[in-house]
Amino acid sequence: MIKTAVIPVAGFGTRMLPASKSTSKEMLPLADKPIIEYVIEECKQAGIEHVILVTNANKADIENYFDRNYELENQLESAGKFELLSTVRQPQNEEITISAVRQSEAKGLGHAILCAKNIIANQPFAVLLPDVIVQSKENSFSDNPMLELIEQFEVTRSSQILVEPVAENEVNKYGIVEMASSRLSINRSKPLSGIVEKPEQEEAPSNLAVVGRYVFASGIWKHLENTESGVGGEIQLTDAILTLMEEEAVYALPLDGVSKDCGCKLGYYKAFVEEILAREDDLSEQFQAFLESLSEKSEHQKSSDSHSIRLAG
Repeated sequence: MIKTAVIPVAGFGTRMLPASKSTSKEMLPLADKPIIEYVIEECKQAGIEHVILVTNANKADIENYFDRNYELENQLESAGKFELLSTVRQPQNEEITISAVRQSEAKGLGHAILCAKNIIANQPFAVLLPDVIVQSKENSFSDNPMLELIEQFEVTRSSQILVEPVAENEVNKYGIVEMASSRLSINRSKPLSGIVEKPEQEEAPSNLAVVGRYVFASGIWKHLENTESGVGGEIQLTDAILTLMEEEAVYALPLDGVSKDCGCKLGYYKAFVEEILAREDDLSEQFQAFLESLSEKSEHQKSSDSHSIRLAG
């Protein structure tokens, strides 16, 4: 089974400025937990035992979050705030080891993954992009999309990519795959015949977009090492996957659920609200009531505005 995962967190998060100027975008909260913790929890549930964070010098807040804060813990314990204490200790879970390596230059996703090579060596591994949250549908084939990718890898012994359909006018925002055979089925991956990074709509081979979850066979390493810098001087993961496909099969697995892009402002806003509403507690109920009051206020304002217009007419 795959036991190691790479999470690249060295990016500047420019889509989330100004909030990401001094705070890592991965540390922005969804409800009361940072985005990165949801991704780590996904790893734990998939049986991952070691997560390698690819960071830079400005991402110390992420490493600190997964370290112990003894002063805070002692203060909470002395005050008898044991429920809060458990939430503070939760990220430092003994089930998983979290380590970090530095990406010294901003040379793209492919280069970021390559920074973890010396730790992983010749073992297969998972990659999770930290600004994407994925969730399975209720009663889906698997409760954890990453675990499903890993299980498909165990069957095929080939690299796996999670994909989902997107609107055709949005294909230029994603890596888009081309299938070698018939349409995908939910519980089974199928071989790719191509992959292209952010194509124009008329040039896209399909509307199946890469979600941000991968499992790679060890053969990917030499292709990452030999991939030349492309646009912006970056080493593109997509280019390395293309050359890997010349030597061995790469499979696509459809997401039986939803993905949430927390790396852009609108996606983050939506994910934040959805996360609060999904919880079963008093705060969720109060928040739901607040949203309903806003909706009622908006409808009342529209009615009032319409009445004023009729009077003016």
